[in-house]
Amino acid sequence: MKLLIDIIGWIGSIEVIAAYGLNSYQQIKTDSVLFQLLNLTGALFLIVNTVYYHAYPSAFINIVWVIIAVLSLVRLFPKKKAAP
Repeated sequence: MKLLIDIIGWIGSIEVIAAYGLNSYQQIKTDSVLFQLLNLTGALFLIVNTVYYHAYPSAFINIVWVIIAVLSLVRLFPKKKAAP
C-alpha cells in the first residue's frame, strides 16, 4: 500500500509541476482545460499522499487547489441556453 501511495504522490507532483512549467513557457494557458485538469488531478493525488502520511498542512493547500481548479473548470463550460 505504501508503494502505491508513494507512486500516486509522485504522479501528482509531476502533474502540478507540468501544469506550472507548461504555462510558464506559454505552451498552455491558465484558462485551458488541460491546465486545470493537470492541477485538479495532481492536487487530488497529492491529497491522497499527504493524508496517508498525516501531512495535513500540505493536504489543506491541495484541497484549496482542487477547489480553485473545479471552479475554474465550471467557468470554462458555460451553461447552454434552452431553445425557445
